[in-house]
Amino acid sequence: MPRAGLTPESVVAEAARLCDESGFDSLSPAALARRLGVATPSLYKHVAGLDELRRGVALASVTELADRLRSAVTGRSGAEAVHALSLAYRRYAHERPGCYTSLQRVPRPEDAEAHALFARPVEVIASVLRGFAIPEERMVHTIRTLRSSLHGFVDLEINGGFGLPEDVDESFALLVDGIVLLLERRT
Repeated sequence: MPRAGLTPESVVAEAARLCDESGFDSLSPAALARRLGVATPSLYKHVAGLDELRRGVALASVTELADRLRSAVTGRSGAEAVHALSLAYRRYAHERPGCYTSLQRVPRPEDAEAHALFARPVEVIASVLRGFAIPEERMVHTIRTLRSSLHGFVDLEINGGFGLPEDVDESFALLVDGIVLLLERRT
């Protein structure tokens, strides 16, 4: 019988917290079972295994990121929306580093539910970019450019890639200002 209070959702939520503390790649059923105070075989009453745990963390994470991005840009447009989106993205990566890492893997092609959820943050980004009159045929390229710029900065920052004493916040603001200039010139 499953431990009282454990559900697939609560197991995934605890797995996400463990990922944030120890890293997404260190997630294992054994570590999670220890944390939850259950035997590893008991965990399988709630999730099928490591792949399902990782998928659950990724789906919860992408939902949370999409909600944060949408909240950040609501009521904003243009440069203000790009800045708000970028700050929310960076903040999420810092606050939920293991969950953020879970978002860097594309779901399996046959996983329609995951693909639908992974589209949500992209839809928020696209809505912001439409304020710059980006032609639809250029939208995917522009989204990739924005995401890779933000991800590159955040990844370097989280992994200690900025060792010089200059203010990293100022560097991030410069990056986002550059993105805004690029977007304004492309219209």
